[in-house]
Amino acid sequence: MEAYREIILILAATIRVATPLVLAAIAGLFSERSGVIDLGLEGKMLAAAFASAAVAAATGSAWLGLGAGVAASLALALVIAFACVTHRGNQVVAAMAVNIIVAGLAPALALAWFDQGGQTPQLDGPGQRFLGIAWPWAQAARRHPVPGLAYAELLSGHNLIVYFAAALVPASAWVLYRTRFGLRLRAVGENPLAVDTAGISVNLLRYQASIISGILCGVAGTYISTAASAGFVRDMTAGKGYLALAALIFGKWRPYPTLAACLLFAFADAGAARLQGVPLPGIGVVPVQLIIALPYILTVLLLAGFVGEAVAPKAIGVPYTKEK
Repeated sequence: MEAYREIILILAATIRVATPLVLAAIAGLFSERSGVIDLGLEGKMLAAAFASAAVAAATGSAWLGLGAGVAASLALALVIAFACVTHRGNQVVAAMAVNIIVAGLAPALALAWFDQGGQTPQLDGPGQRFLGIAWPWAQAARRHPVPGLAYAELLSGHNLIVYFAAALVPASAWVLYRTRFGLRLRAVGENPLAVDTAGISVNLLRYQASIISGILCGVAGTYISTAASAGFVRDMTAGKGYLALAALIFGKWRPYPTLAACLLFAFADAGAARLQGVPLPGIGVVPVQLIIALPYILTVLLLAGFVGEAVAPKAIGVPYTKEK
């Protein structure tokens, strides 16, 4: 029974850890399907994490913090789109520039505004954070571990952003494969000239994809600082944007395989957190540094040898110049 309880707790932690990865990966899915490399996931998430935590601390409202986080991420997404779509700049350089700027600017602003060593005040007041929602009879169900504990931990107790991320995957699959917008978006990532010839604006579609990416990254960053944590600290995204991009490649730019990759990375992260200080049979206590690096080692191994041939959209990273 103890093993069953441990498995349920690891799975519940996996859901929470996977939420920002899923949001960021789906954000990258829309952007890259349109032909724009989305290496800026990390910077957009970090900017949203800072903006949402700062506004939530100042106003006492997690919802205003969410709006600020989405606005900050969206602004950066539009900056990248302006540089790469309108002016046909190098997409990798523009995105990495945004990541570097945000990594330095966010803690600098936090230090200037709150004078707490580059972080925001702790969010512990009423309404400052997105807290879990208890489903009916969840507390009573804990008395019956099978299946009550699974109901109480896996279905109940998560916040709205977690449920939004869960609904986002089938919704994005429907948009991409069942709507006219999705068909055009996939087409512009494969053959923008054909889309342009059909009288459809390539730049408009790529801007729309960038806007979707900015919104979703804003929600992901807000989750990190106002739901999973209680405030902003320096570099708190900790490479989650790059992990999300790796999950997108591992999932071959499709929603459900990308979700599976995010859950795999999150499971490794959640399992590694529970292994810290626990002696393993025949091995002993695993060094903390190795446990922390485990999700990233798994990412490298999967992408290097087990992902198979991942064929990206043909026009990804290629600026489109309208023929005259």
